[in-house]
Amino acid sequence: MIKEGNPIIQTHYTADPTVLVHNQTVYLYTGHDDPPEGVDDYHMQDWLCFSSNDLVHWTEHPSPLKATDFQWASGDAYASKVVEYQGRFYWFVSVTHAGGPYKAIGLAVSDNPTGPFKDARGSALVTHDMLPATDNDKANLDPTVLIDEDGRAYLFWGNGQCYFAELNSDLTGLASPITVVDLPGFAEGAHIHKRNGIYYLSYGYGYPEKVAYAMSRNIQGPWEFKGILNEIAGNCATNRPAIIEFKGLDYFFYHNGALPGGGSHRRSVCVDRLFYDDNGAIRRVIMTTEGVQCE
Repeated sequence: MIKEGNPIIQTHYTADPTVLVHNQTVYLYTGHDDPPEGVDDYHMQDWLCFSSNDLVHWTEHPSPLKATDFQWASGDAYASKVVEYQGRFYWFVSVTHAGGPYKAIGLAVSDNPTGPFKDARGSALVTHDMLPATDNDKANLDPTVLIDEDGRAYLFWGNGQCYFAELNSDLTGLASPITVVDLPGFAEGAHIHKRNGIYYLSYGYGYPEKVAYAMSRNIQGPWEFKGILNEIAGNCATNRPAIIEFKGLDYFFYHNGALPGGGSHRRSVCVDRLFYDDNGAIRRVIMTTEGVQCE
């Protein structure tokens, strides 16, 4: 019997949520933890897509994208971000570049939020050799993108170090040099959003990962560290936040290892309410098994 509440997807192991609101429907895109029996390691080769009108009942759609849909990639479907822009849907992903071991950021595009998505460039958007000097082959992990009110688009990503660049007007290339964002305890799992003129940059903090966040009035920074947004997710060493507003309320998506057989390599996406104080700071999220209730 499948119970309502968290985790919200109980038919698959899911991880690294990215969430899009389109036409009063929430589209949830996740990584897909699928290690073989007896293997306790990352095995992620495609992404999954679900939709909901109430955040309680979810419809699964056919997998809209897999890592090897990028002919220049060898596999590994890591954390990602989907945005809507000028009537199309752009999916920024992290995969392993062919020949490895370096990770790279790719971009796929579709006319429909449920796909199918196709490689928008035929080559990686960000490769290891484009970064400030680093020997971290996982540096190009976990892209997140913000389309600002003026139409300009910005990309944040990284592992062990947070990187930042502006995207060009069609989102298919970089319009600025890659710079480093100085954030305390930055591990990975960046997520950028904006509310009432304030930019919020949340991310996996330390290890095992809590989620911390910083605020700024300017997308270029400086960023003011605000502290811990939520604590370590149960039975799981990693985390990756996603924050949305839907029907006038705010929500926080994350993953844990709560499903039977779950853990750091068999994760599960959850959602809870999120609240801001009068100054715009985020109140601490209390993770629950109940999740969002259908009203």
